[in-house]
Parts: sequence; C-alpha cells; structure tokens
Amino acid sequence: MYEKKNFTYIMTILESIEKIFLYAGSFKDPDSFFEANEQMNFNASQILLLVIGEEVKKIDQGLKSEHTGIPWREISKLRNRIAHDYRSIDPNISFDIIKNYLPELKSELLKMLDKISFERQLLIKTVKSSQYRHLIYLIGEEEE
Repeated sequence: MYEKKNFTYIMTILESIEKIFLYAGSFKDPDSFFEANEQMNFNASQILLLVIGEEVKKIDQGLKSEHTGIPWREISKLRNRIAHDYRSIDPNISFDIIKNYLPELKSELLKMLDKISFERQLLIKTVKSSQYRHLIYLIGEEEE
C-alpha cells in the first residue's frame, strides 16, 4: 500500500478531470470548445490540465511505475507548457487530450486509489465536500 498523501493528489486530479468533462463534454469540435463563452470553458480547462500536471508530479514514483500506460512525463510537460507558454496552446491538442486521453487517465487513477492506504471515512468526508463533489460516485448510494 502506498502512503495516504497520494490520496489527495489522485482525488484532486480526478476532480479536475470531472470538471473538465463538464466544461468540454458537450462540444463536438475544438473550435466550438475554444470559442464558447468568451473562451471561458477553454481557459478553465487549461487551468485544470495545469493542476493535473502539477499533482501528477507529486504521486509516488513507484505507484506511477505500476501504471506504465499513462504518459506521466508528457502530462507534466503539458503543465509546464500551459504555465510558461500559454499563448502557444493549440485548442486542437487540448481538445484531443480531453476527449481521448483523460478518460483513460481517470480509469487508471481509480485503480490507483485501491493501492493507497486511507480510511473509508476520509473518502466519504472528501467527496461530500464542495471541492470534490463531482466524485460522489466513489462512495456509492448508501453513504450519500
């Protein structure tokens, strides 16, 4: 089992993914995603991609090495690109990442949660908070 600190990192990434799905999910193409709401959906998604890249850096290397199908280094590089060269972000690439790579990342992160030592009460308390409310599915209906 991996340390509890990984719980926070993974939960933050999962919540970021869920929010990105909310902000980008209804769009069929990168252009409409980029232009919607004065670029608010796009900009919010970029910040959350940055958060994902930051949190990925903090996850134990051993835990990440058990999930080699995820391009951990590229996720961190994307974070750096968004943070340091924001004007060069291509909406086509962001849209592709959101539609084609985030679902797989989410799936792997859910598997990773099973390898972390934390109390069930922590999970319940966390998903019932406003910060992580999009992860309520993690506790099941009986505890909602």
